[in-house]
Amino acid sequence: MGTTVADYVLPDWAKELHQQINKLQSELSMGPDSLAHEIWEEAHDPFINPEIEYSASVRLSEELCDEEKEFRERRRKVIRVALAKYLGLNDEEVHEDDVPCIAMVGSGGGLRALVAGTGSFSATTEDGLFDCVTYTAGVSGSCWLQSLFHSSIGERKFANLVDHLKARIGIHIAYPPVALDVLNSAPTNKYLLSGFVEKIRGDSDSQFGLVDVYGLLLAARLLVPKGELGVDNHDLKISNQRDHIKQGENPMPIYTAVRHEIPISEEASDAEKITGSPSEETKEKAKRESWFQWFEITPYELFCEEFSAGIPTWALGRKFENGTDVPMEGTDRRVPELRLPLLLGIFGSAFCATLSHYYREIRPLASGFAGFSSIEGVIENRDDDLSKVHPIEPASIPNFVYKMDGRLPNTAPEDICGVKQLQLMDAGMSNNLPIYPLLRPGRDVDILIAFDASADIKTENWLSVADGYALQRGIKGWPLGSGWPKSKDSAEKAAAQLEAGQAKTAEEADSKLEHAIADDDHEQTQHLEKGDDEHDDLGYCTIWVGTTEERESSPDTSHPPSKTVNEDWQLMQPNAGIAVVYFPFLSNPAVPGVDPVTNDYMSTWNFVYTPDDVDNVIALAKANYEEGKERTRRCVRAVYERKKKLREEKEEKERELRWRKNIRQGMVGGKRGGDQFS
Repeated sequence: MGTTVADYVLPDWAKELHQQINKLQSELSMGPDSLAHEIWEEAHDPFINPEIEYSASVRLSEELCDEEKEFRERRRKVIRVALAKYLGLNDEEVHEDDVPCIAMVGSGGGLRALVAGTGSFSATTEDGLFDCVTYTAGVSGSCWLQSLFHSSIGERKFANLVDHLKARIGIHIAYPPVALDVLNSAPTNKYLLSGFVEKIRGDSDSQFGLVDVYGLLLAARLLVPKGELGVDNHDLKISNQRDHIKQGENPMPIYTAVRHEIPISEEASDAEKITGSPSEETKEKAKRESWFQWFEITPYELFCEEFSAGIPTWALGRKFENGTDVPMEGTDRRVPELRLPLLLGIFGSAFCATLSHYYREIRPLASGFAGFSSIEGVIENRDDDLSKVHPIEPASIPNFVYKMDGRLPNTAPEDICGVKQLQLMDAGMSNNLPIYPLLRPGRDVDILIAFDASADIKTENWLSVADGYALQRGIKGWPLGSGWPKSKDSAEKAAAQLEAGQAKTAEEADSKLEHAIADDDHEQTQHLEKGDDEHDDLGYCTIWVGTTEERESSPDTSHPPSKTVNEDWQLMQPNAGIAVVYFPFLSNPAVPGVDPVTNDYMSTWNFVYTPDDVDNVIALAKANYEEGKERTRRCVRAVYERKKKLREEKEEKERELRWRKNIRQGMVGGKRGGDQFS
């Protein structure tokens, strides 16, 4: 362009893009004096990356790894003191075995989930509840939250996170001048770009795509402190977060991603692959057999439950064959651990959704367009096909079960051992709440507290999605039927009626329940006649309680039997299962003018929050927690009392058995003594 035209058409920042891009290309050229060359040299330095000297192997087991078991023991000792304070008890009267295992989870939802989750978790910290938590888990934006909390930026203080978010997310992650300036400024650029150079040079099978670029842009915005200098390289590896939990001083974070197994690509005939038109039989098979495999990353281990296999987190990103890692070519050392700038993109790659997901996301926006109804019919008829297509390629990591044929359980896909790369994406494609990892054997979660900032809270019932998972795996204790009720459900109204009169006995509860159901059925009929849908809303805090009793058949979830009408009494029952405490992110009169549905800045796809926006979302999250904090405290108290009662009953039985044993031994001993005397 001529200078005059450029001056007229382009903004000032655009005129410098060419120079900035050239500089970045030069640094990534792998030339002798380039930044990429320096990064690759340091990748071989065990002082900078100590993990490269250690070999790793695949752990085949359904059990938790030893490091997590040790963490649980240490964490329980710390929680004992915090629990006493939270419940207003003396330290001495709280037995370690009575401490409930509490997990706190955040949903997906981009920056909305990150900011709202910060507000919710901050509120639980102020209330003393967060100090009683064993696990946190996240999807998408809640994974970003965990990574910031465990960084030198957050320093395990949510107040620090609020200040950081106000300072950093007022500019779009892809705004070229700022993004390129960060990626061209030393030493920040070296830390952010290290993972990408190591991935490309260390694994010839790796691919560099849009998700990787997205992760880099997220890291340049979220992991860089105000002032854009002084990035702590220690923050960029999840395994380093072990330092923050090694004494049990903080909950253990669980990060999530999923792989979409779509057998249609393998099962289709050659003709079908060429034409791109699979037969109805092939499509039906794909519909039956496609599923999402969940992968969890903790500071200790990358694990997949379907594979019953995991590797140390510090070995994430290196190649494996037949259960053993493979050194970098020409050396006896391994590639460094895959860094957060790459993982942030995987955790939040909602744009890798299937076309079916895209349709559901845009449907509310497009429904008012002329002619949309006819298009909608065509799309809905092809929904099964659209749910198999990912228009944007997910990111990939080396497959750690490559060439492990015959060593994995039947739950693993048949051909997984022949795949060199695992394509991972946002776990929200499967469930926007990270429930499944917390139901793993050995985690023994007693209370699951879910903060749901999903965009589609009511239409996509993420709690109820877990029912199939629990039934398939025979998990005892999950409250089947939990989640947003259907229009004919009205158990919440029965709960409200019973809330006023706390039942102290089973007989009293049964009597109250009969009256509540009878009254509620009458009210429900009236509501249906009037077309009133108020009974479809759960409110700010809802609690369901599962049961550990064996189920003979699938439950009738149209009127959930597991939803408690008096949770204090039900939680005390010996067969009580997992208690789910659900906080949906809803508008609240206490914070007027702030509504997740109507405020545009709370869209999943928005990447700019002003300081006022951050304050508004934080205030709403805290106001919503305030609505249910005392009910949550009662829930924790009830579970604690149940565990205490069961322990005391067990100890009493053991004392009685010892006493009877001693009596028998004394009688036998006395008889023998008499025989000897005579």
